Amino acid sequence: MNISILIKIAGIGLLTAIVAIILKKSDKDEIATFATLAGLIIVIFLIVDMLGGLFDTVKSIFAL
Repeated sequence: MNISILIKIAGIGLLTAIVAIILKKSDKDEIATFATLAGLIIVIFLIVDMLGGLFDTVKSIFAL
């Protein structure tokens, strides 16, 4: 298993959490919510890319 993708996801989560906390402390709750959603969307795109690779691997294994 490739551990670099897990480190990327954890880094994005940590960065998103820090940005959200800073924005909430400065009374910008709406922007903090958008920053959190942006982080979530980035992680979802990473996971979808991984799933695409998984489906390609399964397809090549079963020669479909």
